[in-house]
Amino acid sequence: MARLQDRVALITGGASGIGAAAARLFAAEGARVIVGDVQADLGSSVAEACGGLFLHLDVAHEPDWRKAAATIQDRYGRLDVVFNNAGVVSGRSIEDLDLATWDRIIGINLTGVMLGCQTAIRLMKANPEGPRGSIINTASTAAYAAIPGDPAYSATKSGVRLLSKAVAVHCARAGYAIRCNSLHPGATDTAILAPALQAAPQMIDAFNRMSPMGRMAQASEVAAVALFLASDDASYVTGAEYLADGGMMAGHPGI
Repeated sequence: MARLQDRVALITGGASGIGAAAARLFAAEGARVIVGDVQADLGSSVAEACGGLFLHLDVAHEPDWRKAAATIQDRYGRLDVVFNNAGVVSGRSIEDLDLATWDRIIGINLTGVMLGCQTAIRLMKANPEGPRGSIINTASTAAYAAIPGDPAYSATKSGVRLLSKAVAVHCARAGYAIRCNSLHPGATDTAILAPALQAAPQMIDAFNRMSPMGRMAQASEVAAVALFLASDDASYVTGAEYLADGGMMAGHPGI
């Protein structure tokens, strides 16, 4: 349908999972896709399949963002969509959590999104037709209901939720046509769950039962929501929270 025809879209964490699914979908809709990731082999493969560009991008490292911004400006002269999707889990409870792990999770999941928003706004303000674009930040259902076994992840995803709102209102009040929204997946069948499933294969049933629909999401289903937020179909949507959780947050777990 060419909903992103000729738009330039940067996707972090684009080497696998939701990011890779979004890269494929955005490209199919006409976007010029940039895959940002630290996984060079996987990221390059996804970018090649999409006819796009791979950039080594450690989202917690500000110099990587500066380098990416310069490359995008030099190569494309514009930026229309940033999907801040890179994220990691720790799997450590508050009793097991060490400071190095906490700092790593905060750096990737929250600081990385903040730097992505800053970079997006700076480049989108320089677009030839004036400040305009869409920023999409991957949060989680953990932004609403904490995961007791991973307080670091829960804290970052809650932070992404309100960071997105602050960015959205700032841009709107500044008169920029730059929208910012958060995307909140539930349990999704991606590599991020692989360690838990390898340790306890029976956990797949528990992940499936987290949703009233009785199954996990496919990465392509979450990517489809990101496509909506990236497109002009969402032209009056900013500061919003979009759940893609199969109804997980809609009902009391005991009923």
